[in-house]
Amino acid sequence: MTKPLSGIRVLDLTNVLAGPFCCHQLAHLGADVIKVEAPGRGDLARQLGADPDLSRGNMGVSFLAQNAGKKSVTINLKSARGKALFRDLVKTADVLVENFRPGVMTRLGVDYEALKDDNPNLIYCAISGFGQDGPWVHRPAYDQIIQGASGVMSITGDNESAPLRVGYPVADTVGGMTAAFAITAALNATPRGSFIDVSMLESVLATMGWVVSNYLIAGVEPAANGNENVTSAPSGAFQAADGLINIAANKDEQWILLSNHLGLTDLQSKPEYATREARKANRLDLKAELEAVLMTRPARDWAKEFNRIGVPAGAVLSVPEILGMPQIAERGFLSHFENVPGVGRDIALATTGVKLDRKAPSVATPPPELGEHNHEVWSALGLSADDIETLKEEGVL
Repeated sequence: MTKPLSGIRVLDLTNVLAGPFCCHQLAHLGADVIKVEAPGRGDLARQLGADPDLSRGNMGVSFLAQNAGKKSVTINLKSARGKALFRDLVKTADVLVENFRPGVMTRLGVDYEALKDDNPNLIYCAISGFGQDGPWVHRPAYDQIIQGASGVMSITGDNESAPLRVGYPVADTVGGMTAAFAITAALNATPRGSFIDVSMLESVLATMGWVVSNYLIAGVEPAANGNENVTSAPSGAFQAADGLINIAANKDEQWILLSNHLGLTDLQSKPEYATREARKANRLDLKAELEAVLMTRPARDWAKEFNRIGVPAGAVLSVPEILGMPQIAERGFLSHFENVPGVGRDIALATTGVKLDRKAPSVATPPPELGEHNHEVWSALGLSADDIETLKEEGVL
């Protein structure tokens, strides 16, 4: 199968997560992604992650996670020769993605206004914390800064623990996914050529539609409700014998099925549980009634039974537990690379959340070492092997 972005060249000038995650999606969809990195150090993510030895070797786990299938070249954009070479490379590209602070690319002389003269069809995507204008344009932004500014932390946790950070870099990831979505849309435009401004703050707020609308339309200020789903009851996380189980009996018929199965039919006739709104108002008392039975057996046993009778449920799993489940293994979500250069061992990596014609998109090559593709890419622009070595010695490449 020809991948949807086959033949599209993307220049990835990004660092750490939001931008690399965006280009990670594009690579799995078939784009030829060239990671353009600073000589000697490269993407900061090369020095990040839970394995110090890999970080010291410039192949940190954080880098490995988002860069499989890409090529890596190095170039010094602060040098005149490097700038000229880069602009030649831009002429061959369909897309450029960067996540520098607003103004950095302009100071380097390689911003969209400069580059569109070299390539009028270029789709230029700038990812930043707060967008390319506005009162906060020059504020530094990392994932947790955006989580705090967006209100995400204020509604995460419960009355005792909120505000609380989400347990993974949700703002970076949502920002990167938003950018990938916008780029694929821009590739479908006729004629091509556009500037895409992705604000991580606005990207996160856009995913908070229910929460934001409850405030804008209903005047209800969002609150931290922990593991309780305030739109219905019983709906949330409940204690079983060996851990938590999520149950979503959101419909009246599901409530009947659940209470019957637990041997709590008598609860149905109590006024405080008779209607959806009544159950919501008395959710904590109802939770205690259910947990008295649920705590007699393991979460996974209950989940199987509830799902079988039509009540959505699932045990709360750890990351290692879900990665070991056949549901993940049998759908091709993980990719495997053997004896990866710079790593010295086999690695497994997450891919994407989509299937194309029932197959998981994949890439053929592991995450690249810094500058691994210098000769391949720069020679295609007319540089000889001697030219490349000379430019390396001069600090240009």
